[in-house]
Amino acid sequence: MNPLSDSPFLAACRAEPHEHTPVWFMRQAGRSLPEYRKIRGDGSILDAIKNADLSTEITLQPVHRYNTDAAILYSDIVVPLHALGFGVEIHPGIGPVVETPFSSADDLKRLRPLQPEDDTPYVLETIQQLVKVLNVPLIGFAGAPFTLASYLIEGAPSRTYARTKTLMLEDPALWDSLMDRLVEIVISSLHSQIASGVSAIQLFDSWAGALSPAVYERFVLPHSKKIFSAINALNIPTIHFGVGTGEILELMASAGSSVMGIDWRTPLDIARMRLGPEAILQGNLDPAICFASEEVVANEVADILGRNKSHPGHIFNLGHGVLPETNPEVLEKVVEQVHSYPLNMAERNGS
Repeated sequence: MNPLSDSPFLAACRAEPHEHTPVWFMRQAGRSLPEYRKIRGDGSILDAIKNADLSTEITLQPVHRYNTDAAILYSDIVVPLHALGFGVEIHPGIGPVVETPFSSADDLKRLRPLQPEDDTPYVLETIQQLVKVLNVPLIGFAGAPFTLASYLIEGAPSRTYARTKTLMLEDPALWDSLMDRLVEIVISSLHSQIASGVSAIQLFDSWAGALSPAVYERFVLPHSKKIFSAINALNIPTIHFGVGTGEILELMASAGSSVMGIDWRTPLDIARMRLGPEAILQGNLDPAICFASEEVVANEVADILGRNKSHPGHIFNLGHGVLPETNPEVLEKVVEQVHSYPLNMAERNGS
């Protein structure tokens, strides 16, 4: 029997009946876990990702500690770009940094097609090792073209995305060419992850919330649609997530994912009201709430579950990634609370 056949996570991704609300946490692998810091060692996270045995163990750690309903691959959205030799590194405390940022059509030559078996074999090896031992689904992922482009153009994390927006608006043809290259890279990466055994994928358009609806619709949405069209043909659950995306939520949903990730700024019931009663949602506890008292955290978790009103299409998660200083015991209690919450409680309460 397939150990994933009764997975609450996969059932929720399809709004099918299941026993309890599934839960996992973005960035659950690493950072806040003492067992992660013990085995992580020195050097770049990109070097750790290239060690399949290490990446396998790091991916498993939060599943073992928290009893989450899914594992997410220990990797990073810039791994394909790093593997292609674009000059992307990850600096501790900063994030992705690009030695020579993208600025002209000549830079398109630096973005050749990705050959996952040759360029990122360690990612595929990690996935293959994990699916042999996991009894919960493994989530693969990629960065969406806009978010990847923002790192390539800005050269580092940005608060304004001024260079990115300037290139986008001043040279739409170059922008579309860049996005087309990134779409091909993302699709190749995701196809290879799915072929290696992941059960679902998440597309992180983390910084799309920096765009107005009109700009998003013109310059980003068509490219995201291409990715989901290519992946949905493989009949695998897909999740679309970004931060601060309340104003573009409907547009993001139209890209074609089966699940929409919701950050903490948009209440879950408001998100479903905007997207329709059949919308399948993931989220959306504010990661900072995890530093509050046990009572405050429990109340916030209960509020989110109550707003879902027993809808079968809900995966509990944070509204963004686990913050590094988070006490793992807090997340352990969150999982226990989510798992013990009766899916028909809202109905019994008449809400």
